[in-house]
Amino acid sequence: MSTGVVRVRTTAPVARVYEALTTTEGLRTWLAEHAAVDLAQGTFEFWGRYTPEGERGRQKLLSVDDTSVSFSWFFFDENYTVSLGIEERDGETVIAMTQSPYPSWGPGDDQAEIVQTFWALVLANLVEHVEGRPVFGFCDFSTPEQRFETDIAASPEAIIDALIDPDVFARWFGARMEIEPHVGGRWTMGSLETDETPAKILALDSEHFTLEFQEGMVASWELKGSEGKTHLTFVQSGFDAANPPYGPWLGWLSGFADLKRMLEVPNWRPMWHSMEMPGLPDGVLTLE
Repeated sequence: MSTGVVRVRTTAPVARVYEALTTTEGLRTWLAEHAAVDLAQGTFEFWGRYTPEGERGRQKLLSVDDTSVSFSWFFFDENYTVSLGIEERDGETVIAMTQSPYPSWGPGDDQAEIVQTFWALVLANLVEHVEGRPVFGFCDFSTPEQRFETDIAASPEAIIDALIDPDVFARWFGARMEIEPHVGGRWTMGSLETDETPAKILALDSEHFTLEFQEGMVASWELKGSEGKTHLTFVQSGFDAANPPYGPWLGWLSGFADLKRMLEVPNWRPMWHSMEMPGLPDGVLTLE
């Protein structure tokens, strides 16, 4: 059975993280619209708009101790086993999400992509929450609309640079990107030499960046700067509303959480510690 592990790191102490993982108030802040936790009674549930197949009653507590909580979660006709564990490592707190089964990494099946990227976004929220910052945001599975707005304490030029400079992009997103940085140029997550269907750049200036993908989907970034801050609006459109691309949407949002941190947090390091996933070229991705 395949297993995937996603690790994030934080400066928050273990006790603070444990509280966020094992209380109703904690889960409602960083994980789900609704939650109910009573460890003594064996209750660990979360549900609502921000949860795939978000009906109540899909989780069952399996075990809990001083540094971890494990539960089963039934969705997409599959029973998953999830463990959230905490440890101190090299002066920081590392949170490991272990899930089994775990689909092979990469684009393909829409439901598999949601399984791959859901935890990345909510773990980013968790890091923000335990460090006393507002959570970044959620994917709303109750609507096909994919529009997200946030304020970043940086100039539009700095954000555009982070989006189109491959070296900077790799720092916050953790993946290789190649680009021909002009309108009509090509963009791809990976290599332009090997990607047969790269996206096309429709707009690129100090306040706009727009990509059109082969299947007709459009991703657009609009930036409005004012008094040292930028209001970022990110939209995905042009897809089948009956089958919204929630997986890629979750992936982008989880990346933007660390983009925001990179531009705002002093002495920033990527929150992503490492990933162990079936289908990764080397099996393990270790970040800075």
